[in-house]
Amino acid sequence: MRSSSYSVMPARALRAVVVLALAAGAVTVAPAAHAETTDAAAVAAKPYMGWSSWSMQSSKYPGLNPDGDYSYLTEANVNKQTDALAARLKKFGYQYVNIDAGWWRDNTWKPEYDQYGRQKADPKRFPSGMKSVADRIHAKGLKAGIYLPVGLEKEAYGDGKTPIWNADGCTTADIVYGDLRTTNGWDSSYKLDFSRPCTQKYIDSQAQLIAGWGYDFLKLDGVGPGSGKSGDQYDNVADVAAWNKAIAATGRPVHLELSWSLDIGHAADWKKYSQGWRIDTDVECYCNTLVSWENSVDDRWDDAPGWTKHAGSGGWNDLDSLDVGNGEMDGLTKAERQSYATLWAIAKSPLYTGDDLTRLDSYGLSLLTNKEVIAVNQGATPPARPITPSDPQQVWAAKNPDGSYTVALFNLADSPAAVTAHWASLGFTGKAAVRDLWNHENLGTYKDKVTQALPAHGSRLFTVTPHGSALAFTGYEAESSGNTLAGNASVADCSACSGGKKVGNLYLGGKLTFNDITVDKAGTYLVKIAYVSGDARSVAVSANGGGATSHKFPSTGDWGTAETVGVPLTLKAGSNTITFDSGNSYAPDIDRIDVPKSS
Repeated sequence: MRSSSYSVMPARALRAVVVLALAAGAVTVAPAAHAETTDAAAVAAKPYMGWSSWSMQSSKYPGLNPDGDYSYLTEANVNKQTDALAARLKKFGYQYVNIDAGWWRDNTWKPEYDQYGRQKADPKRFPSGMKSVADRIHAKGLKAGIYLPVGLEKEAYGDGKTPIWNADGCTTADIVYGDLRTTNGWDSSYKLDFSRPCTQKYIDSQAQLIAGWGYDFLKLDGVGPGSGKSGDQYDNVADVAAWNKAIAATGRPVHLELSWSLDIGHAADWKKYSQGWRIDTDVECYCNTLVSWENSVDDRWDDAPGWTKHAGSGGWNDLDSLDVGNGEMDGLTKAERQSYATLWAIAKSPLYTGDDLTRLDSYGLSLLTNKEVIAVNQGATPPARPITPSDPQQVWAAKNPDGSYTVALFNLADSPAAVTAHWASLGFTGKAAVRDLWNHENLGTYKDKVTQALPAHGSRLFTVTPHGSALAFTGYEAESSGNTLAGNASVADCSACSGGKKVGNLYLGGKLTFNDITVDKAGTYLVKIAYVSGDARSVAVSANGGGATSHKFPSTGDWGTAETVGVPLTLKAGSNTITFDSGNSYAPDIDRIDVPKSS
């Protein structure tokens, strides 16, 4: 199954209920920091593009799974999607045809294994076998992907007597812990014990099998820490390292993708041993459409920012399937479909759709094949992150190598609203040319900002090319002795912060007030706030004791990384105060503020 998909129950239910009978199913860095072969880095030089079977497998949409839950996955259906991908999307960069969970299980979820405890194609689902399917995909000029759960599946254990391929004397009893502790997001596998010499041999045997079949991509699912689990029993870093080693030994460049909701605390491990990692739960709703806005497309705006710095050539943050092509079957409005595609593009997520490629509507096809938007995802543009707080109206941006900016405006509210991108938040003032990427239209020149009226859950995507000048700022350190601290607020060391200090412990009434913030004339100033926050936190911001506005600051990924957002504040000529108040909750740590020298 897919990203968090191993069962005949919705993935979210799987997090609460152990489903033993199922196999579940279905991550700016230099290539050297990723998997340790040149080939491995090369296969993920850019986010991959393609198609995955899981969205249709998991949906209750009428007609998709006529023979029971997850029955959509068959050789015939994979062949149909392969043909459609080759005909309609290949020329735009889509390459991978990824077969998700269930290929070795029948419609009752009974598995097939070979004599060495390795997954074997279900003869009804894939009568020609997995090599034949990969050969057909390759014949279309495409790449083939396959899926496995982490660990040794319980049904493959065979009372511990099953021999391991190419490992004399080794059996399944020699590769797991003696107490048969379980692992993965569904506890459907026994945990592998890599202190035992036979264990790597089992992973080697699986890697040799899928490489021999000709697969170019492996999704390893249920990986922890993550997949809804934590603790030693669910720590699969050693499994991922073993897969990295085993794939390298095959001599075939196989893209290793990890799933799901990976622990950001192990980002260095995921980057070292794989080429991609799912940062979130399944995007599918497990309902009568493929997805819905609330379950769980909209989660990504909160969850992606903390991961941004971990994406780069050689390995990417995976936001999950991009299901924007089928209209009614997707379960989204047109505005939601565009916003979904916009975030995936600017976050540099892999672009793989779970739609039925044989029934793309014209709008969906236009979203999936927009060359300017694809270029943002596939080109040298770095991943974007929010440059405003994560409020209902927000702006994301990234600076491009040519000095322009990729800028996305999002209205995540349930009603229409205007969204403004201030040039000050990008570091310049004056005029800039604005190009609408979705509509392939030059919108002209805008001074100091661009404002757009957006529908509920709507978006715009622009390239902004500055024609003005760099904006001058005056910086103020949070730890300055001239500031006022109240409640629990205190100065702390911070190696990532300006001046090596920050103000933290802003919780349950803790306050920080910057004093003597001086500007020459009254006006609204886009104040840049540098902060540190391992998770998304809100803080009330006010000027001169006036009405405070609560803003949610996106996660910086950990408590050792500083990021910046811009907040408009009305200041008077002369001296001002700016206050950060935690109220009755927990606020981010504050590093410094930078105030423009002109409004």
